[in-house]
Amino acid sequence: MNSSRDRYPNGRRRSADGRATGKNGNQRPTSGARQRQRASGTDRRSSASRQGPPRRGPGGRPASPRLGRYFRRSDPKRRLRIAAVLMAGVMALFAVRLVQIQGIDAANYASEAAEARLTTLDVPTVRGDIVGANGHTFATSIEVRTVFVDPAEIHDDQRDEVVDELSQRLDLEPDDVRSKIDAEQSRYEVVKRNVLPAGWKKLDELGLHGVGAQVDYKRVYPDETAAADLVGFTGDDGDGLEGLEAVMDGTLAGEPGKRQVEMGASGTRIPMAGGLVKKPTPGQDVRLTLDQDIQWKAQQALSEQVEKLDAEGGSVIAMRPTGEIVAMADYPSYSPDDIDDSAPEERLNGAVTESFEPGSTNKVITAAGAMEEGLVDPETVFTVPDSIQRYDRTFTDSEKHETQRLTLNGIIAQSSNVGTIQVGEELGADRLYEYLGKFGFGKPTGLDLPGENAGMLTDPDDWSGTRLPTISFGQGISVNAVQMASVYATIANGGVRTEPTILEGTVGADGELTPAEDPKRERVVSEETADNTRRMLEAVTGEEGTAPNANIPGYRVAGKTGTAERFNPETGNYEDGGYTASFVGFAPADDPELIVQAVVNDPEDDYYGNDAAAPVFSDVMSFALKSEQVPPSGSGAPDVRLFEEE
Repeated sequence: MNSSRDRYPNGRRRSADGRATGKNGNQRPTSGARQRQRASGTDRRSSASRQGPPRRGPGGRPASPRLGRYFRRSDPKRRLRIAAVLMAGVMALFAVRLVQIQGIDAANYASEAAEARLTTLDVPTVRGDIVGANGHTFATSIEVRTVFVDPAEIHDDQRDEVVDELSQRLDLEPDDVRSKIDAEQSRYEVVKRNVLPAGWKKLDELGLHGVGAQVDYKRVYPDETAAADLVGFTGDDGDGLEGLEAVMDGTLAGEPGKRQVEMGASGTRIPMAGGLVKKPTPGQDVRLTLDQDIQWKAQQALSEQVEKLDAEGGSVIAMRPTGEIVAMADYPSYSPDDIDDSAPEERLNGAVTESFEPGSTNKVITAAGAMEEGLVDPETVFTVPDSIQRYDRTFTDSEKHETQRLTLNGIIAQSSNVGTIQVGEELGADRLYEYLGKFGFGKPTGLDLPGENAGMLTDPDDWSGTRLPTISFGQGISVNAVQMASVYATIANGGVRTEPTILEGTVGADGELTPAEDPKRERVVSEETADNTRRMLEAVTGEEGTAPNANIPGYRVAGKTGTAERFNPETGNYEDGGYTASFVGFAPADDPELIVQAVVNDPEDDYYGNDAAAPVFSDVMSFALKSEQVPPSGSGAPDVRLFEEE
């Protein structure tokens, strides 16, 4: 019989609602409930069997069941497999990168590393020479050494020896040398530049570790002051700074080479490292039209006269009728080998930078222009008083005289201001201005030398009432010495003006001369006018002329004196401005070979052109004629009528 409780083999029973209960009567979850409990983590038996003892949190408290789920340990073998896969992946990436660096891109990385250590420096090249027409050298470069030390390479037991040897052999202070070899974090310290190769060779034979030298070049000027103002000089870096050295720098300098050197950690360079990347290209030589002997004589004669007369300075130009300049001297001058011992004004080339009022040397243009226009001829007679009034000014001749009847020849030979004013008024302002321009006034000479002063020539529309008279005899305009010499070269050349030149050409590495461009040529006056003017100028040096001091025994000489007041910028007028004395002429007068222009600025006492400048002309011209082996004149000067015959 069944009792009120249904028994089961396991001792469990059902509750009233039919659910199974435990021994204590508690209801047991159904199968579906147990599955939900396991899914939610509430099945204690299964949870306990899987997790073991409950995890503890901070303070001994049981860890949250939710956190336990995330920090639950996985299968160790699975973890090892995952770690192995990850490690293999990382190693594969390293291997691929290593293959790329050491194999595929090895050359690129090596090149980049080398570039990071090396820098490129210029290797000095040989600067071209400046030579004269006869091959004489005015400027050249000699090979020297730049001696340096590498402090890191100097042996400790040799440091005192290095200091002693360098200081004694290179004439240096021992303390200065020691500071170089004790320089910290430096691999390159210059000890001395411009050491001659022979001196370096003796030093190198000592075998001192850490002492080296680099090839360099030094500019030297054999003649020192012979043509310093024209030739100029270079700076410490070898670049031209003044004169032809600056103007022709692109030709003379050449192309520097390239060398790679290693840079130390401190940024200093290590010359021993690296190599030549590009060979230097030497500069070209520049050949001038200068004659060394005539240049020397011009400088010597000018210097003596300036010092004798206690003058401010002066210049001498010697040129051929075809425009080639054979001498260009200036005083004061300087030595380009010792720039620091000269003042800036001494380094100016006064032959082109100094402008002056030409005075009576300008009268030749007035006379030539009037003859070329057919207004007068050499024997046209003018009534010439001692003075003449124009507007508010009275113009006089240099010496008082009775009223004279002078031919045009006589006006030029006697250097009459009054007579030249009359000729200038015949020509007129516009035509006088035109001829001044044709002869080269108011424009650059074409030499392209630094600081050239083209002078002053204003437009006739701006001339005051007295400007025509003053310009006719050479006041109120200004020129430089080359411009004035070119006027007389034009007359000597039969009326054809050739632009002055000083450059014959350039010489390359093959020794071949590349001629300079042909200078511009222009006919200014006819050959007949030039011949008539030449005879007038020859009369100037005759017995009744104003320049007997310009005569040269055995040669016929043509030329003109000039004595002009100097404008005083402090007073704004000519008062206390002094004088400019000049003489310009050519010889032989019957067959001109050379033109010489001599200018003496502000001589103290003898300020007339015949006294101050003509002796310089005569000295230089006589020397030049002999140097050029020009034969003496075969005939005497022609008779030229200066006065109206009674």
